[in-house]
Amino acid sequence: MFRRIIPLCLAASLLTLSPARPDDRDKGWGLYEGFTPLFNGKDLTGWKASGKMEDWSVDDTTLCTKGGGGGWLMTDKEYGDFEVYADFKMPVEGGGNSGVAIRAPFQGDAAYQGMEIQLLDDAWHLDPAHFKGLKPVQLTGSIYGVVPPSREALKPVGEWNTIHITAKVRQVTVELNGIKTVDANLDDHKDVFQAHPGLTRDKGHIGLQSHSNRVEFRNIYVKELSGG
Repeated sequence: MFRRIIPLCLAASLLTLSPARPDDRDKGWGLYEGFTPLFNGKDLTGWKASGKMEDWSVDDTTLCTKGGGGGWLMTDKEYGDFEVYADFKMPVEGGGNSGVAIRAPFQGDAAYQGMEIQLLDDAWHLDPAHFKGLKPVQLTGSIYGVVPPSREALKPVGEWNTIHITAKVRQVTVELNGIKTVDANLDDHKDVFQAHPGLTRDKGHIGLQSHSNRVEFRNIYVKELSGG
């Protein structure tokens, strides 16, 4: 009896002192200490769409795109050096395609005029019956068109994934579900600067892509960093 009572009392006191937010259930408390939420869980305050705003909605504290194609939901604010976390979930019917834009202008294709960290249902798109000619630089966790992921770390469709992106001066790192997939110095890729002029930018918006099918997002947090 004594062993069981102490943990229950301790758990009760922790719940009293530090209530968790609803979308922290799967994260553990304190993960986002020092970070600012980009999504309030209620509406699209702080965001603006480069395409159709009606492609985006909030469904039970989850930010969703229905996949209207070709548009981006961008932060009002621009960021230079920062870390950003986001959870995303691909649809179980397959074919999910989205991305996280960083240092992107509001106008133009964020994948080229800024940078896109690719989010994709890799298995579906690698199946020749669905898509032919997919390149490594188009897989989840890549800097789209520039740096391929070093490892596969995507969870099955229908499960939540966490992307963690750090952009500091010329270094961009990407972690997918705690596994580093990219650690790149952008100046090592000057051969693609002409096709991807966004690699030379030092500031811009953070964005989410509306491409195909429903993709869901939650736990979107940012922390600005000092350059160095």
